[in-house]
Amino acid sequence: MITAVDHVQLAAPPGSEDRLRAYYTDVLGMTEIPKPPVLAARGGCWFQAGGGVQLHLGIERDFRPAQKAHPGLRVTDIEAYAARLEAHGAAVTWDGNLPGHRRFYSEDPVGNRLEFLEPKR
Repeated sequence: MITAVDHVQLAAPPGSEDRLRAYYTDVLGMTEIPKPPVLAARGGCWFQAGGGVQLHLGIERDFRPAQKAHPGLRVTDIEAYAARLEAHGAAVTWDGNLPGHRRFYSEDPVGNRLEFLEPKR
């Protein structure tokens, strides 16, 4: 029986770790967590946010960002969070098509699609 999602893995091109660290920590406010040494040798980086949400960025030699696939990240105070991304130069695209939620999409510095959503009260 599945009880929770442990993490989501996204791909990234070789040599992009510094850009990813800047985005996921400074822009999204996540914390970088150490990878086990055997996995760290492969490159990439891991991040965590409150409540144990983890995103793993793994290096893929022939990287192409997915056009549709994405993690959906639940946030609080979505207006302020969108403003935070925009203040850091990240594009925000609002989408009102999910009943009961406010949501927007953005992309990380290597083109990975990210969805941010908050249930309506």
